[in-house]
Amino acid sequence: MTDTVLLAAAQSGDREAREKLVVDNSGLIWSVARRFFGRGAEPDDLYQLGCLGFLKAIDGFDLERGTQFSTYAVPKIGGEIRRFLRDDGPIKVSRGLKERALAIRRERDRLESELMREPRLSELADATGLTPEEIAAAELAVESPDSLYRETSDGLTVESSIGGDDMEEKLIESVALRDAIASLSEREQLLIRLRFFKGLTQQRTAKVLGVSQVQVSRIERKALDTLRSLIA
Repeated sequence: MTDTVLLAAAQSGDREAREKLVVDNSGLIWSVARRFFGRGAEPDDLYQLGCLGFLKAIDGFDLERGTQFSTYAVPKIGGEIRRFLRDDGPIKVSRGLKERALAIRRERDRLESELMREPRLSELADATGLTPEEIAAAELAVESPDSLYRETSDGLTVESSIGGDDMEEKLIESVALRDAIASLSEREQLLIRLRFFKGLTQQRTAKVLGVSQVQVSRIERKALDTLRSLIA
């Protein structure tokens, strides 16, 4: 029985199909749960929470959409665990990651003051000795949750850009959106951060990334389409 057939059966209420999907995907659930080890919850509890998120993914997955189910399920699994950890206590960001983010912020502020503009990614990487991926990971990790809903200079937010007025009901809160953003390519993550977290225009984002505004528009559209497919 193919995954598509199993998913269809599970969505129609077949308990055995649901259980088989959980068993067959236990490795995937564990791989997501392991990201949260050492944050105050037992591994088995994290796995059970992951299973709950996985079951919600089964119910919400659109079989007519071209997205692979595993791609859709991962942010749902992570979102369920993150929501529990958030409600049980704040998500802990490692001291090392906080210190890295602080160092990046200092260099960004210094360069912005020195250059009288937003520093380009290559300039920030040279100044910090970090790769673009390391910069994106550190800055996204310490962003406040409300920044996901902060308006850009164009009056947009990530939420408003990927859905309509009922998008809040479709998200497993903002943490699911964070997981979805983490699944984007390095360049897409950086663009989302510059556009929606830093509030830059497409023109300024293009200068920072060293590409044309047309390319920024194309990359942004692709990234937002990916986010829609992951959390719709």
